[in-house]
Amino acid sequence: MADPIKQFELVPIVPIRVGTGDFSFTNSALHMFIIVGLTAAFLLLTTSGRRLVPTRMQSMAELAYEFVAGTVRQTAGTEGMKFFPLVFSLFMFVLFANLIGMVPGAFTVTSHIIVTAALALLVISTVIIYGIVKHGTHWFALFAPSGLPKVILPLIVVIEVISFISRPISLSLRLFGNMTAGHIALKVFAGFVTAMAGAGALGMLGATLPVLMITALTALELLVAVLQAYVFTILTCIYLNDALHPGHH
Repeated sequence: MADPIKQFELVPIVPIRVGTGDFSFTNSALHMFIIVGLTAAFLLLTTSGRRLVPTRMQSMAELAYEFVAGTVRQTAGTEGMKFFPLVFSLFMFVLFANLIGMVPGAFTVTSHIIVTAALALLVISTVIIYGIVKHGTHWFALFAPSGLPKVILPLIVVIEVISFISRPISLSLRLFGNMTAGHIALKVFAGFVTAMAGAGALGMLGATLPVLMITALTALELLVAVLQAYVFTILTCIYLNDALHPGHH
C-alpha cells in the first residue's frame, strides 16, 4: 500500500542552495504559481468581455465577488470594504488551492502548515498594523474591556492577549488539518482498492466497498474544499473588524 503521507512531500524541481540555506524551487512553489495564474486567468477571462446577460463563467465570477463583498459588509460593515481586495484574494487563493489539490497527481499547498500559517500571519499582521495606525494606543483597548473591576482586569487582559494570539494558530491549523486529513483518508482507501484488486476475483469484489467510500469521500472533500475557503474568509473578516472597531460589543 502506498504511503499516504508521501503525497505531501516537497520535491525540489530546481535545486538552489546558498551556503547552508535551501532555496530550491519545489512542487509546492510550482503549484502556487499555477494557482495564482489560474485564478488571474479565470477572473480576467470572465470579466473582460462582460455581457448584460452573463455567461455561466461570468456568473461564477460575479457570484464569488458578491459573496465575498456581502461577507465583508455583514461582518465588518461598509468600512470593511477597504479590505475587500485582500479578503477576495485570500478567498480565491484558498479556494483554487483546495480545488486544484483534488486533481489526481496535483499537490495540495494548503496541506502544509507553513503555507496556512503564512496566510494567517498576513491577516493578523494587517489587523495589528492597521489597528495601531488608525486608532493609536486606543486599539489596545481590545484587550481591556471597559467597565471591569480593576481587581480582575489584569487577568482579563492576559486572557484576551492569549485569545488574540491563538487566532492565527487556529486559523492556520483549521485549514491545514482539514485538507491534510481528507487527503490522507482518500489515499488510504485508494490503497485498499489497489491492494484488494490484485488479490483476484474475490479481491475485486471486496474492493467495491472502498471504491464507494472513495466516491463518497471525494464528494465530501469537494464540499470541505469550498467550505474551508468560506470559513477562512469569514474568520478573516471577523478579525479585520477588530482593526476597524477595536471596542468590545
